[in-house]
Amino acid sequence: MKIYFLGTGTSQGIPVIGSNHSVCKSSDSKDKRLRVSVWVTWGNNSIVIDCGPDFRQQMLTSGCLKLDALLFTHEHADHTAGLDDIRPYYFKQGFAVPVYAHKRVLVNLSRRFDYIFETENKYPGTPSVATFEVENNIPFFINDTPIIPINVKHGSVQVFGYRIQNFTYLTDVKTIDEVEIEKIKGTKILVINALREEEHHSHFNLQDALNFIHLIQPERAYLTHISHLLGFHEEVQKRLPDNVFLAYDNLEISI
Repeated sequence: MKIYFLGTGTSQGIPVIGSNHSVCKSSDSKDKRLRVSVWVTWGNNSIVIDCGPDFRQQMLTSGCLKLDALLFTHEHADHTAGLDDIRPYYFKQGFAVPVYAHKRVLVNLSRRFDYIFETENKYPGTPSVATFEVENNIPFFINDTPIIPINVKHGSVQVFGYRIQNFTYLTDVKTIDEVEIEKIKGTKILVINALREEEHHSHFNLQDALNFIHLIQPERAYLTHISHLLGFHEEVQKRLPDNVFLAYDNLEISI
């Protein structure tokens, strides 16, 4: 299995428009972060989790040639606004792109992108999707591989993380129940959000993320959904435990 970090930034990305913050002015490519998303491949399977407003750029940079499924964590714009850019995959592959999400998220997307979800009198040139509702405690399958949804809270917003074999991807987490934690234990690679040093009402800060990693005990953990307020990539990395890494855009890892 390979995991390619398409984007590792928070909702504004880094640099933030108009910001004079030192991290936003950094010349280190690892301090430049697009909106959060990840591309996962195993065998002949190729899926993407979340497609934010940088999706087109991310697909061109990564060289992703096919899209077997698109999984959504939740409906916020930094995770969904790039949905229209699945068009080239739809045209090339010749079938509706499978989309997996909570029912609430599917309803939200069908309202915002009604022309994509339309089944009659579709405007020529628009993509089509095949929708699949993700339900808590019910694994679903992509080409015979079970995907386990992990139910977490982003403030008051419900969010799904996903476990695929020995890889678990969680973003926009603030609280998680013990029953969901049990679904994650034993994973080898854990990706988890770490917004900044300071406490935040709807995201793990750095210490929250490190505490959670200590609880799960993965072989390796990668931090994502990072804001400029966390600090310079190089400096933060030096302070992390040996098995914890700041993810960065275009990082590729393997299990």
